[in-house]
Amino acid sequence: MRRSRKVKILATIGPASSSEDMLKKLFEAGADVFRINMSHTDHELMRTLVGRIRTVEKAVGRPIGILADLQGPKLRVGKFANGKATLTPGQTFTLDDSPEPGNSTRVYLPHPEILRSVEAGDRLLIDDGKLELKAVKSDGKAIVCTVVAGTSISDKKGVSLPDTDLPVGALTEKDRSDLDAVLATGVDWVALSFVQRPEDLAEARKIARGRALIMAKIEKPQAVARLAEIIELSDALMVARGDLGVEMPLEAVPGIQKQITRAARRAGKPVVIATQMLESMITAPVPTRAEVSDVSIAVFEGADAVMLSAESAAGAYPVEAVAMMNRIASKVETDPTYAGIINAQRSEPEATGADAISLAAREIAETLKLSAIISYTASGTTGLRAARERPQVPIVALSPIVNTARRLSLLWGTHCVVSPDAIDLDDMVDRACRIALDEGFGKPGDRVIITAGVPLRTPGSTNMLRIAYVGSDVQARS
Repeated sequence: MRRSRKVKILATIGPASSSEDMLKKLFEAGADVFRINMSHTDHELMRTLVGRIRTVEKAVGRPIGILADLQGPKLRVGKFANGKATLTPGQTFTLDDSPEPGNSTRVYLPHPEILRSVEAGDRLLIDDGKLELKAVKSDGKAIVCTVVAGTSISDKKGVSLPDTDLPVGALTEKDRSDLDAVLATGVDWVALSFVQRPEDLAEARKIARGRALIMAKIEKPQAVARLAEIIELSDALMVARGDLGVEMPLEAVPGIQKQITRAARRAGKPVVIATQMLESMITAPVPTRAEVSDVSIAVFEGADAVMLSAESAAGAYPVEAVAMMNRIASKVETDPTYAGIINAQRSEPEATGADAISLAAREIAETLKLSAIISYTASGTTGLRAARERPQVPIVALSPIVNTARRLSLLWGTHCVVSPDAIDLDDMVDRACRIALDEGFGKPGDRVIITAGVPLRTPGSTNMLRIAYVGSDVQARS
């Protein structure tokens, strides 16, 4: 099944979409990668979901990527004597280390790392920012605050700390257990929540040992401040606008989204735009006009993928939400302004032979109006370089490794095919032309451009271009 669009769709699965039949319907509607949210999924259910996705993958004959999204550190206040408390802006309110039930003047904060780290002047946002506190003083055992905005607080509400750099990693004990479990099932991507610093990626990488690629979720100001370093150590980024919009001013989020998207594109790392993209479709069969515009902006910006959360996981219209996102993306990509916008944002290639080959392949394909760029890739690196160029023609990534094809299913404009490795250069060209014909990327007489590394089966050695005729033995070197 060939997609007509270049941007990919990442669909979260949950109670509304976890059956094998529904997963197949979501794929047919346009989902390319499925997200399993480990905040709401135990290990047994996760293994069941992975098995169902792989069954659907076999049925449709296309590689399907799986992203396991780890919960990350969840910081919450304790409980109140009456379940909640009423506050007044300007009053004093304390968060302390006493486990006694809270009241209108104080509450238990079971996180000593916060008590030790918050300094006077730092903000504390409770319940997704509905209550804003400002620290007046802190002695390591209690934080005395002034209520800035908001009038209520209740049991177990979340705490966000936009001004405080916590000395804790992104992986909790639950995350470590979940990470071991998802790696054992062979998921393709693992997303890390609440990354603050590049070091937060190190532990996950050490545990993963290349068994899955690591996606850093950018949802904290500290991560935005160190974006370049985080990009360097991650395999992909997610613009997690939900928590990002809590910890930073809402009006700053669109600009940060563009900043992250463009930085990821320059680095050749996939980037996903997430959260509330078609939020109203949780309960309605059609989105708002503003939501359609929101999705279109991400597509115009050249994001690799756009994500559905509750819309596909728990909403009343999961298939319709995926189909709507598919229609929006497809329409944007046929807009007369789309190619110009994408081209204007293209960055200069790095001074390497492989990057120069990828640039040349795009320019030749567009100049000669070739049918496709066909990239042989074992590790996925050649596919990443091809997608970074954002060519106007389709990219067909051929890999003998099914895990590589699944990982690349997240990549912009890339159609992944699992194919046995070529025996020699002639077989490589013949195989590429045959697949282009079979997959609908060319008809007899059309030309394609092939990129690969020579010697064959040498990862990361892209150094060859070949122009070939589909359905013909006539071949010509570029």
